[in-house]
Amino acid sequence: MIGKEFDVYAPSFEPSFREGRIAMSRRGENIYRRKDGRWEGRFQKGRRLDGKIKYGSVYGHTYTEVKQKLYPLKVKYASLVLVQGKSAMPFYQWIFKWLDNIQSALKPSTYSSYRYKLEHYILPYLGELSVNEVTTNEIQELVNSWTEKQFSPGTIQVIFQLMRRSFDYAVREGLLVSNPCTQVFLPQKRKQKVHALNKQEQKRLEVVARKAPKSQGLPTLLALQTGMRIGEIAALKWHQIDFETNTISVEHTYQRIPFFHSKLQRTKLVYQEAKTNASKRVIPMTKEIRRCLQQKKKNSKTAFVFSSGLLPCEPRLLTYHFHKLIKKADITGIHFHQLRHTFATRCLEKNYDVVSVSALLGHSSAKMTLDIYADSLIEQRLKIIQSLEK
Repeated sequence: MIGKEFDVYAPSFEPSFREGRIAMSRRGENIYRRKDGRWEGRFQKGRRLDGKIKYGSVYGHTYTEVKQKLYPLKVKYASLVLVQGKSAMPFYQWIFKWLDNIQSALKPSTYSSYRYKLEHYILPYLGELSVNEVTTNEIQELVNSWTEKQFSPGTIQVIFQLMRRSFDYAVREGLLVSNPCTQVFLPQKRKQKVHALNKQEQKRLEVVARKAPKSQGLPTLLALQTGMRIGEIAALKWHQIDFETNTISVEHTYQRIPFFHSKLQRTKLVYQEAKTNASKRVIPMTKEIRRCLQQKKKNSKTAFVFSSGLLPCEPRLLTYHFHKLIKKADITGIHFHQLRHTFATRCLEKNYDVVSVSALLGHSSAKMTLDIYADSLIEQRLKIIQSLEK
């Protein structure tokens, strides 16, 4: 328990007892004698979110010992408040306040992704520091540790941007002088090579998918012939399929995401609108897809094309059927999303215009499509060189 502060009448001497309490040597030093006999000195670390002062403490067996410990800490934190800012609330409290503040503008899957990254990659290292104690050096060391753990540059940039945005918000709120992320160096983002099925592998997989019972191969055919993502296929409803115009309207996704509000339930399924305006698109159907969907609709009793009871079919189940198919087709080392890459690669190999391919894929720009699938245009480059030789 901390005693009350008293004026000092003999500043150059050790404190003396007066009415059973200990007097300080100087006004404002915040040095006290505790009931357990030790001395305690307090220093200001900054301000809490509510504006109240946050104190730190040092302890010692004598007044002089505490005074010697206290002085450098007072200087350190006075300088920290001046240079960094006044916010002394724990970083984990601040970043969750920021996340709660933007939650209404985020899709559930995006919020879940942000929170997972915060809890696993940031807070175990910086969470207990005060906001104004998180320096550029601290963040640079954390980024370097991600690199040592062989995180991809793309993943590092995504995690880093979460920190940067939270500090931007702290600066706007007047809690920090500047953003400590501005001088941090990130590893250069490497171009990720897209892996698509070759034409022989695609043919074998399509043959197996057509023979699969109970339309279990239809999601695979849809991905190969429309470029739809697995979450978009799982969320597909019959009213989105127009057999008169032979088109499919992509509007929603169905995903399993981390769930943080229950210890018993770690994940949950979320049916939500497509992530971006570009993701909401209309895709023409091939004759085969149209025929397969018409056949399936005859026996369907739910609103969803692929259902489990009255609910959409979980993506994990679609993935399970997919892995059974690739095993039969003698294809190894691929995942469902590579079917989308295969669709895009076949389109570009046919020399279709990139703008149209980009629209079919739901990309935000043709540049994005070119950046991802530039290697798929190698045949066109070879033709250019061959024509020049002629």
